[in-house]
Amino acid sequence: MTPLEMMRAFVGSYPDADILSTLAIDYTDQVPDMGGIFPQGIVEVTRRYDLLGNATATNQLNFALYTVLGKAPEDDVGATYNAEWQLGFQQWVQEQSSLRLAPTFGDEPLTESITAQNGEIYSAEAEGVAIYAIQISVTYTKKYRRAYV
Repeated sequence: MTPLEMMRAFVGSYPDADILSTLAIDYTDQVPDMGGIFPQGIVEVTRRYDLLGNATATNQLNFALYTVLGKAPEDDVGATYNAEWQLGFQQWVQEQSSLRLAPTFGDEPLTESITAQNGEIYSAEAEGVAIYAIQISVTYTKKYRRAYV
């Protein structure tokens, strides 16, 4: 399974993910109850070499989760529900990562972490929908071994 497929499955396993009728990749529409996962690339945080020339890299894999949810202008009840969903998702990600129940992306599962942070309203439309954004980061270690002939 690719990292993108793993993240999609992980987000989809959130107990309240059932409010999202669709979880697309690199796409959302102005339709309520839609989600989209947007890959944002890999950042190499550190790289180390051992005496044999083998490399160990610590990477950060970044995604944005956009959710399109119903929210009429000045609707405090809908806004509260949506904000609680965003906060609940972020807390769930922390719990899954802390308990090592999240998927493994690298070669050292015990050092991995997934964070979901900075959940916020991205935009709100007069038509009664709002787009929310959450940043998801996976910090993992990848080992590369030299092949000796």
